[in-house]
Amino acid sequence: MRKALAGLTIAFSSAATLLLFAAVLLFVGVIVFRGWPGLAPGLIFGDTRPLDALLLRRQVFDGLFPAMAGTLALVALTMTLAVPAGLATGIYLAEYARGRGKALLSLLFDILAGLPSIVVGLAGLALTIVLHRLFPGRIGPCLLISALALAFLVLPYLVRSVQLALESVPRTLRLTAPALGADKLTTIRAVLLPACLPEIAGGIILAVGRAIEDTAVIMLTGAVASAGVPRSLLAQYEALPFYIYYISGQYADPEELQRGFAAALLLLAMCVVMLVAAQWLARRGSLRRQP
Repeated sequence: MRKALAGLTIAFSSAATLLLFAAVLLFVGVIVFRGWPGLAPGLIFGDTRPLDALLLRRQVFDGLFPAMAGTLALVALTMTLAVPAGLATGIYLAEYARGRGKALLSLLFDILAGLPSIVVGLAGLALTIVLHRLFPGRIGPCLLISALALAFLVLPYLVRSVQLALESVPRTLRLTAPALGADKLTTIRAVLLPACLPEIAGGIILAVGRAIEDTAVIMLTGAVASAGVPRSLLAQYEALPFYIYYISGQYADPEELQRGFAAALLLLAMCVVMLVAAQWLARRGSLRRQP
């Protein structure tokens, strides 16, 4: 009976895995099939010379370079704001918080993790309105507010991943450094964090993927259809997710829709490159810390 049940479980798990793999393969295949013909040389830079666009000598009006640059700037600024706060909060919950306070904060971050992105976008819009009233003509929808809203959106993922990673460190490893005379802060910095670096890097990778694909937040806080490469943190910007949303809802002919699929393929490629780079950096950092 147990063998039959185990065999049935294995068969069900294998079938579910194959079904999931087939669904992902189908999704990626459709994106590649519809977007590949649109990857013409002028898709990214339009009529502008690539070197002039990269050096910001000329603005690109009919290409996706401003949207790609805006997406990279947005994700970089978002993670710059979110990672230190998530790391510090996760360490506090795992190593310092106790009792009901810890349970309450953990529940709060679990609730925030399930918060719809449109709600976070509305909060960012409300912040934009308040800042615009306080500083009229100086602050409006911009890259900085979008990054703040996205940082708030991905913060619960970072906090919980850091907390769970630290709490999973074996007790024997925890007692090694204090036995040698190290204080708590030194133990966290020199022993616990290096031991759970891969798990923390996994949380950061998930946060990067969550930030790069979101549309609702940036649509309400600063992304527009034609703003060019962002020149400052207080400027509006373009982003690939918003461009895909805009094209899919207002395309005028099949060629314009094909550009939307090509933009989706570029966004998928950017996600893959950024996630692979994050994994490589995490693995390299882990190897450096090994004795």
